[in-house]
Amino acid sequence: MSDCLFCKIIAGEIPSKKVYEDEKVYAFEDIKPAAPTHVLIIPKRHFAGLDKAGPEDAEIIGYCNLIAAKLGRERNIEDGYRTVLNVGPRSGQSVFHLHLHLVGGRDLSWPPG
Repeated sequence: MSDCLFCKIIAGEIPSKKVYEDEKVYAFEDIKPAAPTHVLIIPKRHFAGLDKAGPEDAEIIGYCNLIAAKLGRERNIEDGYRTVLNVGPRSGQSVFHLHLHLVGGRDLSWPPG
């Protein structure tokens, strides 16, 4: 999608601090980290969010979580991290391209927000 911030990041039109990339996803450091590790994992195929996902999106949503687990292991934060999919403006979603937050490296309280 030509006006999507994350699509522009994937295309290299906007700089980011890439931490992982393969044929399905792109992952980069959040510009306003909420923890020592705060990585965004985004599918390369654009869709707005979990609320817009269909059965055809199940594989990539699961895959994003597997990449989060891989990055969690690589960053040695397996003692506690959180994965978050914000859905809609009331949740704090500001970029409408599905993205998974990987947050960790410090104690995380509950409930969030």
